[in-house]
Amino acid sequence: MIITKKIEEAKNKIKKSSEKPLIVISQDDLFNRKIVEYGKFNILLSPEKGNRSNSIRKINSGLNHVIAKIAAKNKISIGIDIDEIKKLSKNEKAERLSKIKQNLEICRKSKTKIIALSKNENRKNVFNFLISLGASNNQAKEATKSF
Repeated sequence: MIITKKIEEAKNKIKKSSEKPLIVISQDDLFNRKIVEYGKFNILLSPEKGNRSNSIRKINSGLNHVIAKIAAKNKISIGIDIDEIKKLSKNEKAERLSKIKQNLEICRKSKTKIIALSKNENRKNVFNFLISLGASNNQAKEATKSF
């Protein structure tokens, strides 16, 4: 798992790492765009995380159609950390779920794969959770394959 805010440092860690799947923790929008364009890793984890400002008409979910299309082209999956969502307070959880819902829709349109990561939940619960957020059956099946 790669956690850094510097793009060059992240690229060097990707080159040196031998673990599979290789997971990069999402940062700000510029970092996400540059690292997805670079490719050579498997999962961009939680792009919805962080202090992103929302306006009345738009939810800033950390993922847009451009990044999603580049991720699909480079065979990078978008990761959702279920365990982290469970630990949030009610207000934070509501905001995060609305952003995840928007990201699911963007990924469906751009044919980007989604992966749900959880150590404590079983496959059926995660599948039903994704369906309730608006994921298609195919998205939910692919997201829970790793369980």
